[in-house]
Amino acid sequence: MNQQLPQVPTKLLINGKWLEGTKESVSVTNPATNEELVKVSQGGIEETKQAIDAAAFAFPEWSKRSPRERADLMNVIADLMEEESDRLAKIMSMEQGKPLKEAEAEIQSNVDNFRWNAAEAQRVYGEVIPAPEHNHWLVRKEAIGVVGAITPWNFPSNMIARKIAPAMAVGCTLVMKPSKETPLSALALGELFQQAGLPDGVVNIVLGDSSEIGKELTENEQVKKITFTGSTKVGMKLYEQAAPTLKKVSLELGGHAPFLVFADADLDLAAEKLIAAKFRNNGQVCTSPNRIFVEESVKDAFTKTLLAKMETVTVGNGLENPTVGPLINQAGVEKVIEQLEDAVNKGAKVLLGGKKLTEGEYEKGNFFAPTVIDGITSEMAIYYEETFGPVIPLISFTDRQAVIAAANDTEFGLASYFFSTNLQTISSVAQNLQYGMVGVNDIAISNPAAPFGGVKHSGFGRENGKYGPEEYVTVKFIAIDAQ
Repeated sequence: MNQQLPQVPTKLLINGKWLEGTKESVSVTNPATNEELVKVSQGGIEETKQAIDAAAFAFPEWSKRSPRERADLMNVIADLMEEESDRLAKIMSMEQGKPLKEAEAEIQSNVDNFRWNAAEAQRVYGEVIPAPEHNHWLVRKEAIGVVGAITPWNFPSNMIARKIAPAMAVGCTLVMKPSKETPLSALALGELFQQAGLPDGVVNIVLGDSSEIGKELTENEQVKKITFTGSTKVGMKLYEQAAPTLKKVSLELGGHAPFLVFADADLDLAAEKLIAAKFRNNGQVCTSPNRIFVEESVKDAFTKTLLAKMETVTVGNGLENPTVGPLINQAGVEKVIEQLEDAVNKGAKVLLGGKKLTEGEYEKGNFFAPTVIDGITSEMAIYYEETFGPVIPLISFTDRQAVIAAANDTEFGLASYFFSTNLQTISSVAQNLQYGMVGVNDIAISNPAAPFGGVKHSGFGRENGKYGPEEYVTVKFIAIDAQ
């Protein structure tokens, strides 16, 4: 184990026990250095079946506990996460690459998610429907059962918390499958669940081949719900695999967010927010701005302001708290290079950055210079493909109706942003953007109290807010003849 890495489990968590998998262990590496941090166990179909059996066995008792009992235990978990924030953040930064301050904020978001859902799940009310004399018509909401949850590497802790918290709160049990790139954050949370006294089998964590484990989770009859965050391609495959058993499915998939700057916008604010949104997690965020439309009359002024603010953006190892850390792997670096080369070959101009960083502290890592590229058109790959990297592509527009059509011209529909001080523009644009979330003069579109999710090929279902727990319940109607 790497000497800097805090102590963390490396085995599968099944029915309250840490078990070695039957497959060969694999390395977890630090993307800032590409050095091995630790080896973790790997399982397959058999271990996944064991985890599902454990979750199914734990479900009756857990679901029968009162919402208040479950909430009390969840608040203990939240307290432990808060106490262990520094350790959890360091683990995350080392396996994923993000700056420590971002990792710490992610852990705080976990805490907020657990506390919010602990309270909100106590308000998943049923109904009493007016009925004829001597009859009683009741509606109950009941935990759906065993949940299969598959999470990505870009938010290796919070994506888990956003799924576990509402599911656990309403009485479900879970089998978690974290990303192979970032399993340590999940295992560290599993350790805290045990410390809090969570009953065996309520949360199980399996590691191994994603296609094998995903297939078992989607096809196993005991699993009643699948929740997945990741690429649209994989989400569609899981949806297809879950169809024969008619599972309830929630999918939070790819994004290709537009960021519109109108002539009446506060340009300083827009530039500041763009940098914050684009370089959060080095652009490896499904809600990251990917197409920056700027009204032509203010394009030069906005670009000048943006480039001036970019001078404060730093790159480095996440443990040193730079603005941005490394990309997750070399494949991520190569995708950015391919998009930029395609754009430049078709007439775009790189104004800043545009290259992989390879000297000094960057030599062994997956670092790419924060980039601004101008002159982007619809003939370029970057116009239609999600980048998942530190690139700001600038696009001019003159017609306001046309730019809304351009912003909507994508198969994705997760997040969108625009900046304007005109109330008529704000009202019209917010209504006409075909996205699940719209940020107006702001980028803070995710918090425990508000619904998070998309439309079109960005998926369906919602996390967070009062909508989160509803994804994990079924509705039962009870008709009583009391005559």
